[in-house]
Amino acid sequence: MQQLTRRQALRTMFCASAALTLNLQSRSLSAADFSSCDQHMLLLGDFGSGNTKQREVAVAMQEYVKKNQLATSGMMLLGDNFYSKMEGGVRSPRWKTGFEDMYPSSVFPGPAWVVLGNHDYGDNAGGDRVQLEYGKLNPWSRWTLPSKWYRFDFPAHNPIVTFLCLDSNLPSRSISTSTSAVLKPAKAPTTLSKEEEAAQLAWLKCELVRPRARFTVVAAHHPLYSNGAHGDGKTLINQWGGLLQQYGVHAYLCGHDHDLQHLEIKGLNTSFVLSGGGGAKIRDVSTKRQAAFAKTVHGFTHLQINCERLLFRHIDPAGNQLHAFTKKVDGSISVLS
Repeated sequence: MQQLTRRQALRTMFCASAALTLNLQSRSLSAADFSSCDQHMLLLGDFGSGNTKQREVAVAMQEYVKKNQLATSGMMLLGDNFYSKMEGGVRSPRWKTGFEDMYPSSVFPGPAWVVLGNHDYGDNAGGDRVQLEYGKLNPWSRWTLPSKWYRFDFPAHNPIVTFLCLDSNLPSRSISTSTSAVLKPAKAPTTLSKEEEAAQLAWLKCELVRPRARFTVVAAHHPLYSNGAHGDGKTLINQWGGLLQQYGVHAYLCGHDHDLQHLEIKGLNTSFVLSGGGGAKIRDVSTKRQAAFAKTVHGFTHLQINCERLLFRHIDPAGNQLHAFTKKVDGSISVLS
């Protein structure tokens, strides 16, 4: 892990690289882009429907890993992990059918790091607690949700990326700037308490000040910026946006909108990556804001990591690469397709 002085220097470089951030260079992928020396992680959000689309995307993920001979080191589950009623709680058969068997350890070894979505709270009373308890009661499982917000450094030995996983179900959160996405009070989902919201924010600030790896990635369920049906998350922008910029966070990962997106916001150095096509019904994206990529499609995201760059790929259920870009330590990006 880098020393704080090194991190400070990198943050200075990062914030000075706004011009580089907008330098989008296109090129074709080569076999070298799948280097076995890199670390590989698959990202998936809004998947827990239990329907044919979830299975279709899960099968596509398995075929993608096998075709490209990837040794994945883990998965990141970006919320709405289970939709609708889940009878039995931690003993529900859906843990086996919707997670353990759907994404088998024989293909996807390593932890599955989890964040909580609004349906994880709202569709089952105490659903957030059930998901927190499952991993504790089943230590053999890859399901990894030690608390509602947590940090992990990846890989564990000589880490390259610090991941800060957050719970975006804030009591003060305006889900969207779009009035069509505002829930009626009677149907509003359960959220963090106000005390938890304050504790999480204090924790986030402390973690951003602490020494971190070369790259920093923040993950939560709801977007700060989105061209999808829910639009931007105004409260998240106000509460977290300045911190992402101040401390040189390289990427923000989320779901919630049921599509695949990549946004670069003018004046900001963080890349916003949305992967919400895991199985729930997809929704149309808007063209009001120019985006590096936004498409109404099911699918998942492949994150490939080495010391020089993060490489993100959006993949559809047929295994086609829809979009790819790299993010370097200095904050510059290159769009590959």
